[in-house]
Order: sequence, then C-alpha cells, then structure tokens
Amino acid sequence: MRGLIKNLKIKRRAISTLAALHFYGNPSAKLKIVGVTGTNGKTTTATLLYKIATSLGYKAGLIGTVENILVDEIRPSTHTTPGPIQLNKLLSEMADRRCEYVFMEVSSHAIDQKRIAGVNFVGGIFTNLTHDHLDYHKSFENYFLAKKKFFEHLPKDSFALSNMDDEHGKAMIESISARRFFYGFNGGEDFHGEINKLDSKGLELIFNEEKIKVKLLGKFNAYNLLSVWSTAKLLGFDMEKVKTILEDIDPPRGRFDHFMSPNGVLVVVDYAHTPDALEKILLAVLELKIEKGRIISVFGCGGDRDPLKRRIMGKIGVTLSDIAIFTSDNPRSEDPEKILIEMKTDLSIADSKKVKKISNRREAILEAVHLAKEGDIILCAGKGHEDYQEIKGVKHHFNDLEELKNAFK
Repeated sequence: MRGLIKNLKIKRRAISTLAALHFYGNPSAKLKIVGVTGTNGKTTTATLLYKIATSLGYKAGLIGTVENILVDEIRPSTHTTPGPIQLNKLLSEMADRRCEYVFMEVSSHAIDQKRIAGVNFVGGIFTNLTHDHLDYHKSFENYFLAKKKFFEHLPKDSFALSNMDDEHGKAMIESISARRFFYGFNGGEDFHGEINKLDSKGLELIFNEEKIKVKLLGKFNAYNLLSVWSTAKLLGFDMEKVKTILEDIDPPRGRFDHFMSPNGVLVVVDYAHTPDALEKILLAVLELKIEKGRIISVFGCGGDRDPLKRRIMGKIGVTLSDIAIFTSDNPRSEDPEKILIEMKTDLSIADSKKVKKISNRREAILEAVHLAKEGDIILCAGKGHEDYQEIKGVKHHFNDLEELKNAFK
C-alpha cells in the first residue's frame, strides 16, 4: 500500500511539473506568487492582500476558496487550490494579462497531492493550525507535516511568515531555506501587534508602533490583518497607502458578513466549520454582546468528513451560546439526524437544555429569527459564502445570508 501511495505521489508531482514547466511555459516565473496556508484565515488573508495590491495600482490575481480573480474578472472556484493543470492554466492567463502579484490559498490536500509542484513562490504565510481534515490526513501529525512541506520547498530568496502565537508557528518554519519572519501579539516577533479598541464598529490596532483603524470585527481578524500588514511590508509596498486602504477595506464574502435586522438583532454569517474557527467566531460575537442580549447560534457539521470534530464543535457551540440550534451543514451521504446526535455526545444535562435540534437548515434559521429579540445576536456558521447545500449527492441552492434576510422580511 505504501508503495502504491508513493508511486501515486511521484506521478502527481510529474503531472504538476509537466503542466508548470512544459505545457504552460513556467508561468509562475513571470509572477510574484504569495501562498497562504493554515487551518483558518486563508481566504481573508489572501483576499485582503489582493485588494491592497489592486488598490495600489498593481495588476493582481487571486486563487482561493470563494473565487478566482484574474485582474478584475471573477471566476467561480471549485477547490481551495485547483488541480495542477487548472492551476497552471490560471497562472498562465494571469501572466498573459500582465499580473505582477498573485495571492493564493494553499490547502493541505494540494500540498500532499503535489498540485503546486513546479510553482515558484516569492513568499508563504502560515496562519494557524487546528483540528481539521483528519478524515484525509488520518493524524494531526500528518496534517502538520503536509503544511510544513510547503515551507520546506520555498526557495532561499523567498520569505516565510509565521504566526508566533500559534503553538505550531515556530516548528512550521524551522529548518527551512527561506528567510524566516514571525508576527504576533505576545512579544518577541518581527511584526508586533496590539489591540487598542475592539467593538461593533471595528478594530483600532498598533502594528510596530503604527496606528491602524479598520472596519473588520473580531480578535481573529486582528491576526489576519497583522499577517496582511507584515506581508505588505515584506513585499515593499507603500505602507502609508496601505494604512489608508485598510481603513475602508471589507472582508471577503461569508467571513463575518453581518447586518442589523429591523427589530434590532445583529445577524452574523460566517464560514467557521472547524472547532477552532467556531470558537473564534463565537468569542468575537461575545465581544459585541450587550448586557441583556443573548447569542443564538445555528450550526452543524459536514457529512462524510472528520467525525471526531462533531462532539467538540457541539460542546463549543453550547458553551459559548445562550441558545444553540444544531442543524445540517452539508450532510452529503450521511443521515443528518445521526450527525446531530454525535454533536450532542459530550453535553451535560444542563448543556442539553440549551440545545434545539432541527435538521432542516431553513427551519433552523426560521426558529432562530423567531426566538431573537432586540439586542440579541444570531450567528449562522459553517457555510459562509456557499450558495448550496449538498444532500445525498445533490447540490440544492441554499445561502445563509439570503435565508436570514428573507426570514426577517
């Protein structure tokens, strides 16, 4: 079996290298490509960098979970990181359109499957590492090693930027050839951040003694913004202009999307679908909660994916919510009711009293809207930008933001 896996990886590397160097004429050599990897924050980091580069007047490309953008042409995305042929085709088109920079999400699957073999990166960013994709990688160590391979293959003259506050941040870029840099909020980093103010209007931050104001919400976004600011500095961007751009920048679709309902309920939609991401988004929501307000969370866990995280996410959601509505995410081939039962595994009797179990996601959202009063916050997590729900192999149109707005009407 190991021999078969090894042969498969060799074939994949060969296909990626052929696509990059021969079929498409090595397009990455004509571009400055920055890769972003980690469990959470990849989309926000890559998208904000694309927006900054574009606002500075550079022609830029974006490759990621939500969409692929060639200068200003938006194309739908099917994978976080495309397969080697599609990826090099995209890079070739970007080079033809005179793109200077490309910001690209790099998934652990793509690294392990050699999809990025032959692609030349000028820099790599590590955001964080938490429980995810263990259905594929089988162990957390394998997941970590897959991410680390990305940095091990960075060329000597490129940069590796890592989150020093993450427990895997130092190890991630240990013993690599690229120039190493760290960012964080705890001290001792190359790029140090401080949070001055955090409320429903945004964040006031200090990055290496520079004051930064942004509209984005939540402590987790402070980390995303610091990594973006640090990368802009490493790329030699005009930092005074970057500071001005950050003041008006918006998050990507489905990343802390929010609106205020007519009856004074703050509604938040986010892609958070891992234990760490759910915890971070709920903690960010708690920071915005008023004294008498309640947090009503609506979330589930995907089918045919890592079942171990279900009980963890169930516990996190209940602990940090006043009312937790367990519902379907993308159940795929699994029975939604079975997933919801697994989410309740670690709950005490007191915890269980805070839970409503509604497998139909539309009905779960309607129930949250029915329960919400002025001053409450509804968090609908797990799907974010997705406009479908996958049930028994069929994708049905479904968009959380759309459903919530309709429910309030």
